[in-house]
Amino acid sequence: MHRLLIRCLTIISLVIIPSRAALSAAPQIVALTVDAPLVQLRGQSEAYQLLVDGRTMDGEIQDVTADAEYTSLLPEVSEVSDNGLIRALTPGHGRIQISLNELQSIFVDVVVQLRDSPREFSFENDVTPLLSRFGCNGSACHGKAEGQNGLRFSVFGYDPGGDFEAIVLSSRGRRVSIASPEQSLILLKATQTIPHVGGQRIQPGSHEYELLLQWVAAGAPLGKENSPRVTHIEISPNERQLRNHAQQQLRVTAVYSDGRRQDVTHLARYRSNNEGLATVDEQGVVAIGSAPGQVSIMAIYLGAVDTFVSYIPQTERVSPYPELPTNNFIDALVHQNLEKLHLLPSETSTDADFLRRVYIDIIGTLPTVSEARQFLADTQTDRRTRLVNQLLERPEYATYWALKWSDLLRVDRAVLGHRRAYAYYRWIRDGLSINRPMDELARAIVTADGLLDESPQGGFYQAVVAPGDRAGTFSQVFLGIRIDCAECHHHPFDRWSQQDFYGMTAFFAQVASKPAPLGDALTTDTTVQTIHPRTGEEVTAHPLGSLDFEFEAGKQRRALANWLTAPTNPWFARNLANRMWAHFLGRGLVEPVDDMRLTNPPSNAKLLDELAKYLQHHNYDAQQLIRLITASNAYQRSTGPNATNKDDTLNATRALLKPLDAEVLLDAISQTTGIAERFDRAAPGTRAIELWDSKLKHPFLRLFGRPERKSACECERASAPSVSQVLHIMNSPEIYAKLDHQGGHIARLVREHPDDDALVEEIYLSFMSRFPTATERKVVRSYFSKYPESRRNAAVDLAWSLFNTLEFSFNH
Repeated sequence: MHRLLIRCLTIISLVIIPSRAALSAAPQIVALTVDAPLVQLRGQSEAYQLLVDGRTMDGEIQDVTADAEYTSLLPEVSEVSDNGLIRALTPGHGRIQISLNELQSIFVDVVVQLRDSPREFSFENDVTPLLSRFGCNGSACHGKAEGQNGLRFSVFGYDPGGDFEAIVLSSRGRRVSIASPEQSLILLKATQTIPHVGGQRIQPGSHEYELLLQWVAAGAPLGKENSPRVTHIEISPNERQLRNHAQQQLRVTAVYSDGRRQDVTHLARYRSNNEGLATVDEQGVVAIGSAPGQVSIMAIYLGAVDTFVSYIPQTERVSPYPELPTNNFIDALVHQNLEKLHLLPSETSTDADFLRRVYIDIIGTLPTVSEARQFLADTQTDRRTRLVNQLLERPEYATYWALKWSDLLRVDRAVLGHRRAYAYYRWIRDGLSINRPMDELARAIVTADGLLDESPQGGFYQAVVAPGDRAGTFSQVFLGIRIDCAECHHHPFDRWSQQDFYGMTAFFAQVASKPAPLGDALTTDTTVQTIHPRTGEEVTAHPLGSLDFEFEAGKQRRALANWLTAPTNPWFARNLANRMWAHFLGRGLVEPVDDMRLTNPPSNAKLLDELAKYLQHHNYDAQQLIRLITASNAYQRSTGPNATNKDDTLNATRALLKPLDAEVLLDAISQTTGIAERFDRAAPGTRAIELWDSKLKHPFLRLFGRPERKSACECERASAPSVSQVLHIMNSPEIYAKLDHQGGHIARLVREHPDDDALVEEIYLSFMSRFPTATERKVVRSYFSKYPESRRNAAVDLAWSLFNTLEFSFNH
């Protein structure tokens, strides 16, 4: 009854954000600079992308590569395109003139040298980039599983040998014509001289066409086994602050194993990690949108990746930028980004907000009324630090975090059985309760062996049986890397190949769970081989990125654990730090947290690196990292936005609203109503965060996103709120029964507090962990005064209205 109160008391912060001023005109360019006053090219048609900058009166640098005019003063030596791409034509010394409006021209000298010897073609280095550049080996064309019209390539060129065979040797060699290269089917189709379902991919007479033609004319060679390979690529510039609607030309340079450097801007593939902020075309031109933020552009060439990061500040600049207070290195590194983006952080949260936030984040539990009163009355300057230390000592810490790690480590009763699953869960919880270092926990799981009664963490190998699934789960949980797609083909947005996938699989293929006289035991069978499905060859165990990996026979998992926890491992500490940051700040520095690929860079790479170093320096002590994060201003900010950060969710300018986990929300309802939830096969008084069994049926937990533990993905725990959830909180008979229970919290408070103000205060402290505001007191007093004969019903209505606020169902 009296549901109108819900509308009166729903907590929705209305912040008035001033409208943005119209975009200011771009400042006038007063001088030009070019990044390479001398360009040296070897051989006909080798290219180099110029990058031309303009300097404004106030010293701001802007890319004007696309706006400048280019003239080749010796066109027989080199030519230059409208966007500044220089190509060699004949040996000699040339010169390029660069002009913009009425500014003084600048010049670039070009030296074109003869090759020391005739060009030696390599299919992988010369042809594969063209197949990737024009989408021929994409998953929508010849790279899909069944190929296209009889021609099948490896996805994104992960198997150059197989692609060479498809073009040159299969179908009786009809796709190339050594005797008449111009009549090669691969050229006729690509130029659509004859019908081609994929349309025209290459222009006749273009440099790409000429390269393919020359390769066929040279005999369509595969190339030498010891041909130089691309070791890495470099993108220029690698970072820049850009205005709204600005453009930036990129240059990509491939570095080969013999030290050679080659401009591959026109052959690389590009991808934006946020097209709402910036797009990039096939020539490497970045186009910035109208929204402020941070965006990364990835360049990909022959499996190598590099990243350009752009900071897009507010249209209205914050000048001078204020000096912000810092509690530790987290704040210093966060503030560096904020200054580049001209974002100001929100104010510090109130003690009440911090109290509720840190209770939920650390122990998954609301503070009691007495705990809230005690903290809010504390005036000592170190009260927040002391509160964090107290929470880390409570048993609920291990219980809550064991729940989270059990989700990832697949504590699944349906697969393991009741006894084995419970032992596995207890092993996780016991380790957390004594603050066992995270590297030791990981090592113990990886190297589990022998009787499972003595090593219950070996339940991991019973929960995940297939060797490939074990490799994928291990990589996703402990490295934050998804390698599953590399089981069939090269990872489309990372460097992992089938060889990498089966190298990881080989670590787990020899592990088996077998019954023994004293119970199930893990054994190692060294005769089991891992066979590459395409080559048919045995793949020896090796970690990601470590082809030359040595270990003693039968001890490969011990070697894997050493590699995993070594200080030089580039992923383990960063993965743990990123997961912890995501939990406390509401979003990972890498998002999704278990997708740490090269083409998904962190929003603050320096911060992630420093958090990882901190974790390593403190011997993987998770509690030390929690103390560090919760002590930062970045964590302690208010959720209220200001005029500069209302659209920002990446840079820790304000606290983000985080939906409560299903178990935490159910416990909060039980705690505030004073009526414990009953669970099948669980002792009376059991809390939801203590439920180690994910298969225990409960409609509330299912509705609010409890995971089934069928995968290692964080995404299995549904976090997005739904209409069904909202309707359930508003209309659930079970929740109303808890609120209206004779022996419940509300009935007791009504009896103990005849004064309305005291009653309202107790309810707010219980549900919201804070005192009611003056406005809220006035509204509730007015409401209570209308129903003097049904005061308890009015109190129930107040409690139910609080249940239906964002303030209750979200951590803020």
